Amino acid sequence: MAGGLTGFRDAMARLPAGVVVLSTKEGPGFRGLTATSFTSLSLEPPLVLACLDRQSLTRVALREHGAFNASVLGRDHAFLAERFSGQAPAVDRTWREVKHRLGENGLPILEGALAWLECTVEDIHPGGDHEIVIGRVAACGVGRGDPLVLWDRGFWGLQ
Repeated sequence: MAGGLTGFRDAMARLPAGVVVLSTKEGPGFRGLTATSFTSLSLEPPLVLACLDRQSLTRVALREHGAFNASVLGRDHAFLAERFSGQAPAVDRTWREVKHRLGENGLPILEGALAWLECTVEDIHPGGDHEIVIGRVAACGVGRGDPLVLWDRGFWGLQ
């Protein structure tokens, strides 16, 4: 490939992306991760897709539990995006330090999320070093605020 892996990474870093935290259950606690490869797939039925690194422990828990929530982050959530991406101190599995509520499915939804979606896993497909997870939306809602985006390897708030 012309440009190589570094060129590909640099090119993709120039594409702004919305930021979500995906949450799921693992044993008595929860797991979560920051995702920027997340989008709507279908309106009827309501489906979303997320691309998760095969090395992710949250991916394993999500696969085993069969359900997840997506919290769309606002511009004031950059620190949470960093925490759930491993760039800042990790979140313990009780989520005590993270302001959230539990959705109807018993999984965390971050406080102040611009939107949230409760999903069941519909299907999972291989995608190189990632897995493509398709979720059926069972419930959703919207909040208020300005979005957080990932661009050029950094989190940025939009107004």
